[in-house]
Amino acid sequence: MTETSNSNQEEVVVDAAEMDAEAQGADSETPASEMGQELEAKVKELEVFKEKYFYLAAEMENSRKRFEREKENLLKFGNEKVLSGLVEVIDNLDRTLDAIKSDEDEKVKNIFIGVDMVKKQMMDTLKSNGLEKVESIGKMFDPNFHEALAQQPAEGKEDQEIIQVFQDGYMLNGRLLRAAKVIVAKND
Repeated sequence: MTETSNSNQEEVVVDAAEMDAEAQGADSETPASEMGQELEAKVKELEVFKEKYFYLAAEMENSRKRFEREKENLLKFGNEKVLSGLVEVIDNLDRTLDAIKSDEDEKVKNIFIGVDMVKKQMMDTLKSNGLEKVESIGKMFDPNFHEALAQQPAEGKEDQEIIQVFQDGYMLNGRLLRAAKVIVAKND
């Protein structure tokens, strides 16, 4: 019986030792695997924050560029309403000059010269602020810059060539402020 009990005791001791080793192995693996999982979660969290940071940095850069573009446009085209109103004044000066240019009276001729000088001075000032006249006579009709009021037959002119201007067109810093109203040649 002693032999049997000894062998049973050995089996129990061996079983206990195995269980102890398994428990220690499980305990030692559990913290390592938990640490690995925690580390992996932290790395993923860091990547998410990194993506958010890059997104916000790109958004800030885009906002800065958009602000700069809007500021440039405001400086270039902020005076558009004022210049548009002054274009009407230029039209009236042109009409006045057309009405009195063929008058023979000396006083009227002096008035013509004075009004013409004022118009030229005003055009120089407007030009220095980015206003340019759209060239039309002799050019081909372009719907981006011209508004056709009529078509007329014209000898020696190409089809769609501008032969008369009713109202000058103007551009402000490369952008159309007002289209020129024109008559174009039509050859059948």
